[in-house]
Amino acid sequence: MSSTADQQTEQHEFQAEVSRVLQLMVRSVYSESEIFLRELISNAADASDKLRYEALTDDALLDGDGDYTITITVDKEAGTLSIADRGIGMSHDELISNLGTVARSGTAAFAEQLTGDAAKDVSLIGQFGVGFYAAFIVSDDVHVTSRRAGSDEAWTWQSDGQSGFSLTPAERDSRGTNVTLHIREDDQEYLEAARLRHIVTTYSDHIGLPIKLVDVASEDELETINAASALWTRPKSDMTDEKYTEFYHHVGHAADEPDLVLHYKAEGMIEYSSLLFVPGAPPFDLFDPNRKPRVKLYVKRVFITDDTGELIPGYLRFIRGVVDSEDLPLNISREMLQNSAIVSRISKAVTGRVLSELEKTADKDPETYTKIWENFGPVLKEGIYEDEERREQLLKLARFRTAKGDGWQSLADYVANIPEGQDAIYYVSAADLDAARRSPHLEGFVSRGVDVLLLSDPVDDFWLQMVFEHEGLQLKSVTRGSADLSDLPGAVADEDQPEAAAEADMDALVVALREHLGEHIKDVRTTERLQGSPVCLVADDTDMDINLQRILQQHNQLQEAMPRILEVNPRHDTIKALAKVAVGDGGLDALADPAHLLLDQALILEGEAPRDPGAFSARLSSLMAMI
Repeated sequence: MSSTADQQTEQHEFQAEVSRVLQLMVRSVYSESEIFLRELISNAADASDKLRYEALTDDALLDGDGDYTITITVDKEAGTLSIADRGIGMSHDELISNLGTVARSGTAAFAEQLTGDAAKDVSLIGQFGVGFYAAFIVSDDVHVTSRRAGSDEAWTWQSDGQSGFSLTPAERDSRGTNVTLHIREDDQEYLEAARLRHIVTTYSDHIGLPIKLVDVASEDELETINAASALWTRPKSDMTDEKYTEFYHHVGHAADEPDLVLHYKAEGMIEYSSLLFVPGAPPFDLFDPNRKPRVKLYVKRVFITDDTGELIPGYLRFIRGVVDSEDLPLNISREMLQNSAIVSRISKAVTGRVLSELEKTADKDPETYTKIWENFGPVLKEGIYEDEERREQLLKLARFRTAKGDGWQSLADYVANIPEGQDAIYYVSAADLDAARRSPHLEGFVSRGVDVLLLSDPVDDFWLQMVFEHEGLQLKSVTRGSADLSDLPGAVADEDQPEAAAEADMDALVVALREHLGEHIKDVRTTERLQGSPVCLVADDTDMDINLQRILQQHNQLQEAMPRILEVNPRHDTIKALAKVAVGDGGLDALADPAHLLLDQALILEGEAPRDPGAFSARLSSLMAMI
């Protein structure tokens, strides 16, 4: 390189803790070092796909050259291995952005979550897709020379994977990118043509572009070493689990194994091929607010887009894979996608097929389906709220924890186990599963043998606004409305229960509590829903459920929660003692502090803080001093 070029060399720092990432990756993320070649080939294929798409509207980018071959060049004497593509290429700024920032989707969050816990960090890195940096598994000197299609300017990016990288002006005859690795002494096997050929046929045979191998030391012509046909177009009989898994790794930028594979071709009024995967682990962006699906749309084997909100509903955004249409035009635009009747029909068919396959899996392989539900259940439940057409189908797929067991139940399971006389499906909604299990509202139901669904995903409180009954049974919250449990099966006879406080005493206590708590509550009443707890808070029949109020407040959608009803258990020793105080000489005044303590106790049982922690502490201290 000339002195002029040296003077133009730019030095940059990486935008994340790359050396830390690379150390973890080399030792942990990739159990087999040969994976580096798969990652670099996948990047080259993606670059070619992007160029083919952009060239649909700007054929000048091709400059009359439609060759998309990926070339692997091995030079044993020089100790280098090169992977070259004729794809979109990268500009100066794109080299900095794409190769100078590890895990572009969130560098700060990525670095912050690296903890030193190997298991956790490995999982994190596998989710964030840092495939290019796999090059440093076998090399400590990586050069990337790239020229953006449509530009005459080329740059070389160089790094040892430690302190940073440099950018230098370069010469390149055509568009595309060339990645050159100086192979370490311990990894010289990757300079053997036979070894490279084996890696490509194992991991990258599905790439729909020709991958050619050239050995500088040999005078042989370029040899195509992969099948070079789109994997989703091949018959299922030609496929193996290994081929599916490798394609999933490529298309999903994932390191796990898929739990479910859907490979089929639709023929008739519309024709398309589909190869879809349910991941074995949640993608890192599963709960991204944008809720973007990541299925790739192809038209006649030409990549169009992976922003496929029109093709896959948001509640199936965990699905990865490819849909390839024979009927859409190659030059389809974003606006055309949004308004295309063909896309709409494909979307309806694909969504129906995915849900049908999930149903089959639930019936034939409950263990696999349980894993799928545990990974993606909260997302699928979004569909119950927003997809009216498929609501019943999604309700059949839903699984729930219940108060009487540790396993998962479907609504069909719940209904099948309902004892005679029960005319509703009962549920409790809480911030998490433990809070739901601890809810005092369950006590009266469980003691009577009535099971209760435990709902702990935020989306539960929203889909419940759209589903009021199932199989002729109303869905009822145990934290809302009055509770007349006397008609439920398993009701305990009065003579078998603790004696309740005298009715007159309870009336006096209720009046006193109403007086002292005032606007902090909507009302006070006795209840049958409690067994071991003295008090609980419930929402009125016409009010919003308690947990939904809490969620809306957390998201600033509700300024102030509605006052709730304080229910007291007339059979609890504490309540019976306070009822006697209410009719005693101290009367109303003696119940001021106990009234507020009862309300704070009810709040704590709901997982909330006392209204005034300082006053709560003072009242509690005063009570303990009397012992």
